[in-house]
Amino acid sequence: MAVLQMQKISICALKKNRKAILELLQASGVVEINYLDVKDSGFEKMDTMASRQLFEKNAVTADQALEILQEYAPEKKSLFSSLEGKKILESEIFEKTKEDSRPVMEAARQIIAFNKKIVEDKAGIAKLEGQIESLVPWMNLDVPMTYGGTDKCRALIGSISGSVSLEELYKAVGEKAPDVESLDIQIIGSDKDQTCIAVICLIEEAAQVEEGLRAAGFAKPSQPVDEIPAVQTERWKKKISMLKDEIASSGKKLEEYGEFRQQLQIVSDYYRIRSQKYEVLGGLLQSKKTFLVTGYMPEKEMSRLEARLTEQFDLVFEKEEIEEGEEPPVLLKNSALASSAEGVTASFGLPGRGEMDPTSVMSLCFIFLFGLMLSDAAYGFIVFAACFVALRKFPNMDGGLKKSLQLFMYCGISTLVWGILFGGYFGDVITVVSRTFFGREVTVPALWFVPLDDPVRMLMYSMLFGVIHLFLGLAMKGYLCIKDKRYLDFFCDVVLWYMLLVGLIMILLPTDLFASISQMHFEFSPAVSALSKVLAGAGAAGILFMSGRSSKNPALRVALGAYDLYNLTGWLSDVLSYSRLLALGLATGVIASVINQMGSMAGSGIFGAIIFIIVFIFGHLFNLAINLLGAYVHTCRLQYVEFFGKFYEGGGRPFIPFRQDTKYINIKED
Repeated sequence: MAVLQMQKISICALKKNRKAILELLQASGVVEINYLDVKDSGFEKMDTMASRQLFEKNAVTADQALEILQEYAPEKKSLFSSLEGKKILESEIFEKTKEDSRPVMEAARQIIAFNKKIVEDKAGIAKLEGQIESLVPWMNLDVPMTYGGTDKCRALIGSISGSVSLEELYKAVGEKAPDVESLDIQIIGSDKDQTCIAVICLIEEAAQVEEGLRAAGFAKPSQPVDEIPAVQTERWKKKISMLKDEIASSGKKLEEYGEFRQQLQIVSDYYRIRSQKYEVLGGLLQSKKTFLVTGYMPEKEMSRLEARLTEQFDLVFEKEEIEEGEEPPVLLKNSALASSAEGVTASFGLPGRGEMDPTSVMSLCFIFLFGLMLSDAAYGFIVFAACFVALRKFPNMDGGLKKSLQLFMYCGISTLVWGILFGGYFGDVITVVSRTFFGREVTVPALWFVPLDDPVRMLMYSMLFGVIHLFLGLAMKGYLCIKDKRYLDFFCDVVLWYMLLVGLIMILLPTDLFASISQMHFEFSPAVSALSKVLAGAGAAGILFMSGRSSKNPALRVALGAYDLYNLTGWLSDVLSYSRLLALGLATGVIASVINQMGSMAGSGIFGAIIFIIVFIFGHLFNLAINLLGAYVHTCRLQYVEFFGKFYEGGGRPFIPFRQDTKYINIKED
């Protein structure tokens, strides 16, 4: 339960060592660079934009080549490859590959060039196929589409919209050119969209014939070919065949480049690292012979980094405390169990200045409540086993994913325990199977009680767990008050509320109303009853007069106290929110039982067993998935609204160190 103590550092070193120092800082990954302003500092900043753009371009080129290789020479990956994480690479191999980056980049450019050729060839094929398609209606034409006729005859080749008969064509020409004597019209091809025709007439009558045809909607081809359509089509088909051969040849060449995959990944990350380094370099203050690095780093890493730097370089290393009012970056440090829930805390907000890290306490509450919501031993074992195997089999997975799986593994254990306490094993599958297929009902008894048989009892315990959770949040607030030596705030904002709430609970427990709802009866002695009233009254009075203590106006002070006292209704709604523990716990069991009953409807025998297995597998997979999601969402909601709402605000910014932020590999340092 710790926020690592941060300190500011300043490093002033010789400019000749700039590259080596930045590489050391980047490899260590423990310093967040803080960029200073150049005004009145005597320093200036270096323009590194051109170099950064070059490195980024090279990284993008390598990435594009890898994407192309994945299409033409795909890397064999398992079903769970997304869990494998980045490859671990020895620093010697990384150094050797980056020194030989020129041939690798040339290979990347060749890969892109071959892919471009394939794309262009495919576009050419599509274009040729479109042209062939446009010539289909003209395939019966035995002259070129641009044929104009002979010395004495004129040829008119074109099309008319829609389907037109030969008689209609002669009639249309006859109406506009009745004196034409020599005319021959042939329909080359026809469909519902157009009618392709070829018309032969005398040259001296060509104008009249064309006018008549245009009146019928005649138009010459928009893209005529200078060859007989059938001949031209064959030529285009041969060209398409050639382009397909070229595509196949380019594809085979791309497959041969598959051996460059790892080198391309290394080179891509190498240029990515260099781009990050030059981005930092462009923000540093520099003089003619020196440069200055400032930033934040965890105090526990300070001595080791200082020793490494001072041993290798002549420089000045200074450290200073964070100034009052300055917001340093936040880095959490927790135990293995608590660190798995750091993502839950970060999703709400990292601790602000002066706040404690609630992750340790919250993680225990999260795991406890998650298991209570899912509450099936078989489901819990499946979740635990799946996460445990994944964590052991893929040790190099991404850090965030690894923590999430660890959290679900612990939640699986909690679910297993609660399932045993409630007697839930795939719902009531043992009872249903024994009754349906063996004719004898066998039941595994619950170690505590079965929520489906006693929902009111489950509701009461849900409320009890809710009160404990809320009181724990209030206790965390008290801890912060004592830590900051705000003893009056501790008494007024924590102790008085404990007095009021405990007193009201003690007043409620022996009432007939509570007994009728909970089916539990409490009897307190007169002294205890009197004590409960004193606690509630004193707590209410204290809140009324002390909550607005910051105001010097008595009337306003009481008004603020009354408003704060009204927040008692908020406590009531918060406690009622924990009824979701009952709702989700019952939902898991009810749906599981319904699935088991549906599977057993086919009866016993081989057919019934097959049906039961199918329904069992798919039904319980669905139930597990939907209730895993529900348990996660509602458990987060209880932490964020009810628990954190009592003491925690967040708002801190994450620690983002200058490091080797790679995409494909992790470099193993010596």
